[in-house]
Amino acid sequence: MTTQPPAPAAPEQPLVLARTDGRVGRLTLNRPRAINALNHPMVTALHEQLTAWAADPAVAAVVVTGAGERGLCAGGDIRFFHDDAKVGGAGARAFFGAEYRLNHLVSSYPKPYVAVMDGLVLGGGVGISAHGSVRVVTERSAVGMPETTIGFVPDVGGSWLLAHAPGELGTHLALTAGQLTGPDALHCGLADHFVPGARLPGFTAALADLEPADAVARFAEDAGPAPLAEQRDWIDACYAADTVEEIVARLLAAGLPEAKEAAELIGAKSPTALKVTLAALRRARELPSLAAALNQEYRVSLAGLSSPDFVEGIRAQVVDKDRNPRWSPATLAEVSAAEVARHFAPLGAGRELGLPTGPA
Repeated sequence: MTTQPPAPAAPEQPLVLARTDGRVGRLTLNRPRAINALNHPMVTALHEQLTAWAADPAVAAVVVTGAGERGLCAGGDIRFFHDDAKVGGAGARAFFGAEYRLNHLVSSYPKPYVAVMDGLVLGGGVGISAHGSVRVVTERSAVGMPETTIGFVPDVGGSWLLAHAPGELGTHLALTAGQLTGPDALHCGLADHFVPGARLPGFTAALADLEPADAVARFAEDAGPAPLAEQRDWIDACYAADTVEEIVARLLAAGLPEAKEAAELIGAKSPTALKVTLAALRRARELPSLAAALNQEYRVSLAGLSSPDFVEGIRAQVVDKDRNPRWSPATLAEVSAAEVARHFAPLGAGRELGLPTGPA
């Protein structure tokens, strides 16, 4: 009896697929089993390819999509953050620096940057899409910043985006970790155009030959009403308060089931992350640019790595999946002003992110 030699292993696919097609460069995040969650090699590959195409006269625009059927990008690879934070966080610090520089490059890209925000677009996925110049959502889009659920704070420019949403909608979304539908993303300023899922293949194919504005004119449709827009009255009234405690009190006193549900969602989040998030959004409103917000977020993120809630939140949601985080401190009242302020303290010479902070 003879034995056959083992079949050669299939070559590993790149984590980011890059190719030119007519007038466009196409970037595809290629971790479909992880809903294209970002890791450091992916961020590096995106930055390098975008930089090369910015200088290539044959590439007139860039389009970014995600492999698979589940979404563009579900965020950062948080299992990595969990493990790295437990051993000092050096890898996470390097990742944040590279990721935020990529977010800034996207926001300032010299050519049309078309982000196809289909399916899940969370956390880091927002950072590589919602800062682009042509942002497309569908009826399948679910866009959000879920960081408070894992004891962290909205980053990747999320504090800037949410701080500039209409009224207090961004505060509501940040504290509850809520997700936006396509119409809501348009209303909140995180997207520009609605293309039905059935028309998406035609739209992305047309970009090989058409200017993005012409492709949008051909394929985009009216998204319909934004559900969040109809709730502005109670959201603005409740979230205009100066503290998380007062926001929760107003939500509970509003007498509305939606407000009560929001209070319950907030009550399950990390008290420290909630207070730092509110401070970050309020501060972001006064900053001159996205770059300034990213510089602030870098300080906040590095401080957050040393918080026990970051590791604990990921443990509860992703590692053990018991959905029962034990926050420390456990209540809003126990989170001191000094602890909140610690997250915004200067890092010192040579340690800041250091993006140039001109007007947006």
